[in-house]
Amino acid sequence: MAPLAGTELIHTPVQLYRHLLRCCRQLPSAAMQQHYRHAIRQGYNSHSDEDDPERIQMIIQRAVKDAEWILDKYTKKK
Repeated sequence: MAPLAGTELIHTPVQLYRHLLRCCRQLPSAAMQQHYRHAIRQGYNSHSDEDDPERIQMIIQRAVKDAEWILDKYTKKK
């Protein structure tokens, strides 16, 4: 699985949020796109008060890894 383009440029939560919303466009159905957009928004809101830079980087790395897994899962050709 190749890393998503632009993931090395993500350093802030807002950059992560925008990147994940762009990734949603690659999902096959509108219902899936809406579901994951909602999940991204909820995750962003739940971590909005985080101020530890180390923890923020851990969250960013995990979110990018999860996005790669989800895209690989739904866009894999059978």
